[in-house]
Amino acid sequence: MLPSYCYMLEKANLGTVTHIEVDMDSRFKKVVDIDGTFLKVLYKGVLLIATAQDGNSKCYPIAWGIVDSENEDSWTWFLTRLKEVIGDTDDLVFVSNRAQSVKNVVSTIYNNAQHGTCAWHVAHNVKNKFKYGDIMGSYWKAMIAYRVEEFNGYMMKISQIYSRVSEYLENQVGFEKWSRCHFLGLRYNIMTTNMVESLNSILINAREFPYIVLLNVIQAKMSKWWNKRREIGMGVTSPLILKREDELKPRFVIANNLLTMQLNNVTHHVRGGALDGLVNTLNSTCSC
Repeated sequence: MLPSYCYMLEKANLGTVTHIEVDMDSRFKKVVDIDGTFLKVLYKGVLLIATAQDGNSKCYPIAWGIVDSENEDSWTWFLTRLKEVIGDTDDLVFVSNRAQSVKNVVSTIYNNAQHGTCAWHVAHNVKNKFKYGDIMGSYWKAMIAYRVEEFNGYMMKISQIYSRVSEYLENQVGFEKWSRCHFLGLRYNIMTTNMVESLNSILINAREFPYIVLLNVIQAKMSKWWNKRREIGMGVTSPLILKREDELKPRFVIANNLLTMQLNNVTHHVRGGALDGLVNTLNSTCSC
């Protein structure tokens, strides 16, 4: 039944790519969340999901896959199929939990992409491993900090209270895996795998259905989402989407109060409040 279903799915939804493999016995931000969730049907299995985020900060599901279990073989199959749709580039980022199987497969199949760890999973591990919940406020502030100086300040607070936590975050997890300012690629605001968790919650009941029924539910929900977003998009008349317009308005107010001095064609000295740095408009960088 699955081959027939996939054939009809591709015919009815142009651009859809399906793939089935059995054993021997039978437009978006380039940050991709990947994770798996257990199915509750007779034959069990795991639903693997890859989702990105569109310009309006909404989930943009890319790929779904049903496998027997979550291991290196299943992730290799899934990411190999995903690579047929999303190529391996140095500006691509994957975010997942700290499972070693995922880490190994991502680095093998997408060796040009960056791989980050879900900050929520790191926080959960810290609380379970050390039982120190009172430093989590500093952890979250360090995680979202844009500047290394600001990050170091929060990590200093953690180190002064619980040095073991600081050492764990630096040496076992790695600052570059969970903090925005140390990450080697662009994660934007995507620091967790919450997008996958959101999709899991939508399918919480459907995970008990037979495979084809589950896939039908997914297809129906995606069709509804795309049509609704298309209707919203048809009504946008501004150069940017609505969410970005709303984000930029207060920033324009702040920017108008900054003092700037042009030093050359691309470099400006910008001062205001706690900010004092050199901005390079060509490279989109700031010394602050």
